[in-house]
Amino acid sequence: MSAAATDDTNPATMRAVVQDAFGGPEVLRLKEVARPKPLPTEVLVRVHAAGVNPVDWKTRAGSGMAGVLGQPPFVLGWDVSGVVEAVGFGVTTLAVGDEVYGMPWFPRSAGGYAEYVAAPARQFARKPASVDHVHAAAVPLAALTAWQAVVDTAQVQRGQRVLITAAAGGVGHFAVQFARHLGAHVVATASAARHPWLKELGADETVDYSTTRFEDVIRDVDVVIELVGDTHDGSSTRSLKVLRPGGLLVAVPEGVSPELAQAAEAAGVRVTPFLVEPDGAALTTIAGLIDAGEVAVEVEQTFPLDQAGAAHARGEAGRTRGKLVLTTAN
Repeated sequence: MSAAATDDTNPATMRAVVQDAFGGPEVLRLKEVARPKPLPTEVLVRVHAAGVNPVDWKTRAGSGMAGVLGQPPFVLGWDVSGVVEAVGFGVTTLAVGDEVYGMPWFPRSAGGYAEYVAAPARQFARKPASVDHVHAAAVPLAALTAWQAVVDTAQVQRGQRVLITAAAGGVGHFAVQFARHLGAHVVATASAARHPWLKELGADETVDYSTTRFEDVIRDVDVVIELVGDTHDGSSTRSLKVLRPGGLLVAVPEGVSPELAQAAEAAGVRVTPFLVEPDGAALTTIAGLIDAGEVAVEVEQTFPLDQAGAAHARGEAGRTRGKLVLTTAN
């Protein structure tokens, strides 16, 4: 093992946002905790920025991935961008000093709201060279969700009609761009103020969800990337009405209830639940699209690490354009 892999001269602690109980944003507190050490095949990444996602505040409150993480205390966060600080034995794809980004360990704890993260090297990729760490940290979970839903699960083809709900959000704005990249006809739902921006990203049609029910104006859709869920005005069930016979609904935030499955079968369409997985290879492809100017990354606001609670409060208020990001000042 190299000297870089052992690296015993660095401090043994780091700052991290810890929650000791489930609750509101006030449970997120900055503390000194033990710094992780990379095991064989892992890298230690000095985090420069960490993305904030809906699954974070849902988990903080006791839903989301709380059942996976168990009882607090724990450190939230799966999106990170930073620099490789040390490598464990056996790592050949990355080296100390590489700028990387990733969504390690999901849905297990990654501890992204911290100054350091240790995780398998192949769950990271070199960050897009054309963006800074803040924008890179906004990519992994949202973009991988969109990529795996649009490309891997729905296998969207050129000329197909794709409806994307909540298209102005973190996942949505990537899904619009990936579907456009594949040559699909993209229909996006969002508030009217977001429509010009979504058209710039590649949406062919836009629907203002606040004034129009999309099932009243949209028909003959091959794929729905459903990012809202039935809890919010029955969005998933309503989406079944716009699908062609045999069309596919990818139900992202809430999965597929027995009622939704029965309704899909009765309507002659398909429906599938979905959960994102770590995927360093896909992140490499996505980085290439970003660097080629094919995909843009939207960050609405950044917060210092010690204001993670404020970031959660902003996210829970809704209507975020793109992503929120924490910075560590590294």
